[in-house]
Amino acid sequence: MENNEARVDPRVLRTRQLLKNAVVELLEEMDIEKITVNRIAERASINRVTFYLHYRDLPDMLEKMADEMVENIRQVVNSNPEQAGKEEWQLLENLLKHIQANARLYKVTLTFRQSTIFTDRLVALIDEMIISRLERNGNISSSPESMVQRDIAIWYGSAALIGTVVKWLRRDMPYTPAYLAKQITMLRSQ
Repeated sequence: MENNEARVDPRVLRTRQLLKNAVVELLEEMDIEKITVNRIAERASINRVTFYLHYRDLPDMLEKMADEMVENIRQVVNSNPEQAGKEEWQLLENLLKHIQANARLYKVTLTFRQSTIFTDRLVALIDEMIISRLERNGNISSSPESMVQRDIAIWYGSAALIGTVVKWLRRDMPYTPAYLAKQITMLRSQ
């Protein structure tokens, strides 16, 4: 009974995927204010009633998509317990590979300005990861003169990473995930 998620009817999963694809396509074409449940259902080739079996409304759907995005990223980052000992750039490379494999979704959800739900959730996750790293590694710097206030380091780290990922996506990922991960890591160590 604990594994309810694994027992979801494949038809339900297919329908949800059709709906997500429809929303992504519509976000590529128009502002979020112009997207309606009718348009989503029409694009997904389902009826409105079916949409409402899965979501209350568009904001509910976006919330659930953002939650799923964060959970997928969390799984990618935590996929191997032995990764805790890996270099930081390798964990970052895994994250960037995941984003690259799902570029269309991330490009539209992280770069559309009308709603910040996806970016806000990603910022919260990155903040959590930075806090975890800071706790593992101790202080930001060993010399008191160069100590950076913890909250400022977290804000800066998450904003820099997300900003870099968004620019990378907007420019159609001109660098490989491995190269970008190493570059970001080198910047952070300077």
